[in-house]
Amino acid sequence: MTVREDAIRRADGSDGIYGVVDKPTYALVIPLDGDRLHLVEQFRYPLGMRRWEFPQGTAPDLAETPPVELAQRELREETGLRASAFTELGMLDVAPGLASQRGHVYLATGLTEGAPERELEEQDMRTAWFSRTEVEKMISTGEISDAQTVAAYTLLLLHERR
Repeated sequence: MTVREDAIRRADGSDGIYGVVDKPTYALVIPLDGDRLHLVEQFRYPLGMRRWEFPQGTAPDLAETPPVELAQRELREETGLRASAFTELGMLDVAPGLASQRGHVYLATGLTEGAPERELEEQDMRTAWFSRTEVEKMISTGEISDAQTVAAYTLLLLHERR
């Protein structure tokens, strides 16, 4: 991650500074098994609390990794799940007013369980299956507040309407 300040010229011709956070592209995975969705819960330091969300992450050391391979890796590392099929649902911009980070959203199906391969900072992560009704209630009550997870769930709903 890098933080930079760019000297810019605004539309009115005045000079200004624009702060930008550069982070690598990430992949988010929606593990779906029938009516069940698999979520991870982890401590989010900037918020000072634990949050439920879909598995997601980056691989700064593997910047050229195809997004679907990154999705496979995140699913395996965080949940232990493997999927026989990945369907790309869309792209999300994390915070386009201040960050360059973009994310690919995948639906993972044909799931089999295995042991997670978590990184050191993920050792306190928990995982669980939830019904769609439970996930929607968690979103509406704020128990799930991760913007990428909420947006990804919307992409799933739109995909299913096609």
